[in-house]
Amino acid sequence: MKQGNDPQLNPTINDIARVAEVSLATVDRVLNARPGVREATVQKVNQAIADLGYVRDTAAANLARGRVYNFVFILPSNKNEFLLSLETQIEQLNAGLRHERTRLSFVHVAAFDPVALAVAIDAIDVTRVDGVAIFGPETPSVRDSVAHLKKNGVTVVSLVADIPSSERDHYIGVDNVAAGRTAAQLLGRFLGTRRGEVLVLTGSMLARDHLERRLGFDEVMGRDFPHLRVLASLEGRDDPGLIERLLPDVLSDNSDIIGIYSSAAGNEGLLRFLATEPALENPVVVAHELTPLSRNALNCGLFDAVISQDSGHLVRSAVRIMRANSDRMPINMAQERIRIDVYLKENMPPDAVPNWEANP
Repeated sequence: MKQGNDPQLNPTINDIARVAEVSLATVDRVLNARPGVREATVQKVNQAIADLGYVRDTAAANLARGRVYNFVFILPSNKNEFLLSLETQIEQLNAGLRHERTRLSFVHVAAFDPVALAVAIDAIDVTRVDGVAIFGPETPSVRDSVAHLKKNGVTVVSLVADIPSSERDHYIGVDNVAAGRTAAQLLGRFLGTRRGEVLVLTGSMLARDHLERRLGFDEVMGRDFPHLRVLASLEGRDDPGLIERLLPDVLSDNSDIIGIYSSAAGNEGLLRFLATEPALENPVVVAHELTPLSRNALNCGLFDAVISQDSGHLVRSAVRIMRANSDRMPINMAQERIRIDVYLKENMPPDAVPNWEANP
């Protein structure tokens, strides 16, 4: 007999209702996490589900109910290449997911502004949105706003920078401490036995991803390369113009800079400075995110290495996790792990147009 004809191998909600001794309406409420069911009854229904081995066909259920997933990405308003890449990936994936009844959109908030971020989160219509992906700083006001979303049944994931003290469901991004350690190991080995100073460019030390990268960087530099003196972080707010204006003063105060770790965005300002400053002779530079700008810098020898994370993987992972949480389905954590990629001039991948159908 075929498996599809054996009711014991394909239990239905009618079987759940019969085993749990409840109505079909009660089973539906439990399956969809709707209120109005006593905890003891919820436990009976869940036990029946486990005993029967029931696996819900979420696609059929959503189609029957006319459900459309609505996921919102909240992104910093800075127009650097990495953020533009994220926006492109969201737009392309949104076009590809229309046939799967899924809508993606993004809104902008001022970078490194927790008040603006909290206001944007609070403006989310919890009756119309199923999931929110947040790229922003971690503060009490942001944590409170995340709690408001969770209280109203909205899935929340943090993107690129984690918000671990909040009630967010999942973090999607690289291990930023490990990324900082990787940058230090690369830069220290490239410099070899040379002695001098190392400059660290960051966006804001209030941003968790930037802070974690600096922590990992300092750990390895102090342990493995004590002959190099790491300077205090220069906060450029991911603003290329600001970085270009700040760098001359840093150079005048520190004339022995032989290495630079650009741990955030704003590489355009650094590259303009390097191209016009003869006093800074061929420093070793390790930067973040493989973009057209950093590709060109690698090819020209202005950057020695770039640490990157796949923007397409970030967006696809966020959508998969928000859908799985919305449907109360398991998550394949191996698929959602974001790798730390290291690129040199010699191993850059083809500069292809992003494709929403790409894997993972």
